[in-house]
Amino acid sequence: MGKIKTVVLDIGGVLVGFDFRDFILSKGNDPEMTERIIRDTVHSIWWKEYDRGYMTDDEIMDKFCEGDPEIADRIRATFADIKGMLTRREETIPWIRALKAAGYQVLLLSNYSQRALDGCPDANDFLDEADGGILSFRDHLIKPDPAIYRLLMERYHLVAEETVFVDDTPENIDAAVALGWAGVVWHDRAQTERELHALGVNW
Repeated sequence: MGKIKTVVLDIGGVLVGFDFRDFILSKGNDPEMTERIIRDTVHSIWWKEYDRGYMTDDEIMDKFCEGDPEIADRIRATFADIKGMLTRREETIPWIRALKAAGYQVLLLSNYSQRALDGCPDANDFLDEADGGILSFRDHLIKPDPAIYRLLMERYHLVAEETVFVDDTPENIDAAVALGWAGVVWHDRAQTERELHALGVNW
């Protein structure tokens, strides 16, 4: 092994699929309506507040609908059942197990709502495989706030130079690198593996 001892993994877009556009289309929305819903939900400031965990589902939905009251009924109907918004990746559990078998501590660090946890049980079946981590709604902190990274370091006694973070959002990786971690921006599995191997992370 190289100097990396801990591999920290994001969830949405890395360990599970998160194709919100296809999900919204699957709820009977045409492309134009889908873009309107995305603008007022996933791309709104309130989506991150959902992940922060202070607001209830009803409060968040009200905020989503305030952005475009004309389509409030469509927004509510679309998110009434979120099963399928996050999709299981068959390679996730074998990957976590392989990293652990190679001697790495595997932790999670994700902006994640209680709704995402409860509403997509099939996609979340890997959670017990990891050695721990932080789901944002539990600690009311979200990436890229440095506080959530520091909390993970304190909780699991991490050494910055021995930690690598994999996330599909560049600003989240930038925040980790600023604290001394190594970072890999996920584009796909093969590219991520190549970059991890280049850092000495092998399994």
